[in-house]
Amino acid sequence: MRKKIVAGNWKMNMTSDEATNLVNALKADLGNFREVEVVVCPPFTVLGVVSDLVHGTHIDLGAQNMHWEKSGAYTGEISAGMLRELYCHYVILGHSERRQYFGETDEIVNRKTRAALAASLHPIVCVGETLAEREAGQVDAVITRQVKGALAGLSAKELLDSVIAYEPVWAIGTGKTASSEQAQEVHALIRKLLAEMYDETVAGGVRIQYGGSVKPGNAKELFGMPDIDGGLIGGAALDAKSFIDIVRAAV
Repeated sequence: MRKKIVAGNWKMNMTSDEATNLVNALKADLGNFREVEVVVCPPFTVLGVVSDLVHGTHIDLGAQNMHWEKSGAYTGEISAGMLRELYCHYVILGHSERRQYFGETDEIVNRKTRAALAASLHPIVCVGETLAEREAGQVDAVITRQVKGALAGLSAKELLDSVIAYEPVWAIGTGKTASSEQAQEVHALIRKLLAEMYDETVAGGVRIQYGGSVKPGNAKELFGMPDIDGGLIGGAALDAKSFIDIVRAAV
């Protein structure tokens, strides 16, 4: 049985004081919560603060991005080793905003994914189509290309150490949400692809999150779908009560 995983992507939000207040509120309710794996992914500037705050709790720490090289002349970048030093367990890779604004390709996502796994980080690998691609009937082709590209060369064990997040680009920060049926259809496609790339057992063990305007009001229905194993939460992760309610909806 796959354990649900709910991760909060704070994006470019939260000062040190704001992060402290948010995490303390989450700890009060979720600090010893074991039914769902809970991850918070703050910006780089407060990773150290949050790492100290969640130490000794059942809340895991994740980062929002990383470079594929171990070190070097890459101004403004962060390596997997630097994240491990801060006790990060997860890292979000290939988010649609990274693809859209920073030109990340499937090849770049794959290099980052392999580097994360080599450093014992669990990558949360994002895939998803734009509205134009959906309306053009290209969902299957886009998802297939992204999944195969991002996961190229991974062993079965490495895949099982990873999480996949399906995030329809048209539903991120727009208030629009894929219906539970639409989301389940793509999650089932991803699992079918994984079965073709590996086997049914491996595919059945990989967790696939949904991301795209998840709120307390729609979380339970989305998480109730057979192939949806939790959520990658954006805006609602910045509000303690909303995030707590979403996590509890995954039980």
